[in-house]
Amino acid sequence: MDIKLELVAVPVTDVDRAKAFYEQVGFRADHDVPVSEDIRFVQLTPPGSACSIALGKGLTEMAPGSLDNLQVVVTDIEAAHRDLRARGIEVSDITDMPWGSFVFFADPDGNRWSVQQTKPRGA
Repeated sequence: MDIKLELVAVPVTDVDRAKAFYEQVGFRADHDVPVSEDIRFVQLTPPGSACSIALGKGLTEMAPGSLDNLQVVVTDIEAAHRDLRARGIEVSDITDMPWGSFVFFADPDGNRWSVQQTKPRGA
């Protein structure tokens, strides 16, 4: 039996601001559906990913900004770092660890992300 993670809710205060931020990062907007006055569902997917994120109104009881260290994986951390900076994203310097190389950023609500190259640079 396969068990696939395909959607992660990201708690935000302003859906439009968050949607614009994630599109700036490079995520593709798949859905933006007002279900009712109390529910709005926005789904965005990182390039090449089978897993998406969901933003919206009425989707989660988590506090905005409470997600810590959502992680995406890239093959070239230096290219990812350049790309994010070129898109205007405030991103950390590259950090090298024995299990990979990383850059970090946060969305406007403070939900924190890490971008990992699984093989450390120079290894």
